[in-house]
Amino acid sequence: MTNVTDVTDLYQEFGDERLPPGQRETSAFPVLSKSGTPEFDPDTWEFTVTGAVDEELTFSWDEFRDLPAETQRQDFHCVTGWSKFDCEFTGVSFPELAERAGVSDDACHVMFSALDDYTTDLPLEDCMREEVLFAWAFDGEELPPDHGGPLRVVTPHRYAYKGAKWVDGVEFLTESEPGYWERRGYSQTANPWQEERYS
Repeated sequence: MTNVTDVTDLYQEFGDERLPPGQRETSAFPVLSKSGTPEFDPDTWEFTVTGAVDEELTFSWDEFRDLPAETQRQDFHCVTGWSKFDCEFTGVSFPELAERAGVSDDACHVMFSALDDYTTDLPLEDCMREEVLFAWAFDGEELPPDHGGPLRVVTPHRYAYKGAKWVDGVEFLTESEPGYWERRGYSQTANPWQEERYS
């Protein structure tokens, strides 16, 4: 039996209601992405940690899967207005990777990159939470390709466009840089309880 950490009460840090304003709860898990599902080859895939760190890191798929992992029960909030409660994601926490790389004192933002050239940027303090996972499993099964498998980021305290699907790297930045949706007018901070959908 997998040990599951329930973090669905994190909303109390941000608002009074588990369901953020302007959201509707759904039992479905809609698929939304900027383009089609990219190819994944486990033999050639690499995950990189670069930028303002003490040691840049590169992991193969097997090496990444060997990192300490955990399973969390989280809520998932899409900027388009739906929320899915009680999702169980398994993966590596952001702080686990950050600790291995050693984050420079002048790092303040993080850029996530993905196999489909998607990018998204978050303030470092929003990433340095145990709930931010690089997830490869959903509800006990391998993460489906259309939901970002083999690996996606989940950000239960932020709208889900901050959680890059098909993620293959993080870069620690010394200043903010807009990612794909941020360049198109979406919020940098993306707090669902403040309805920070657009900048």
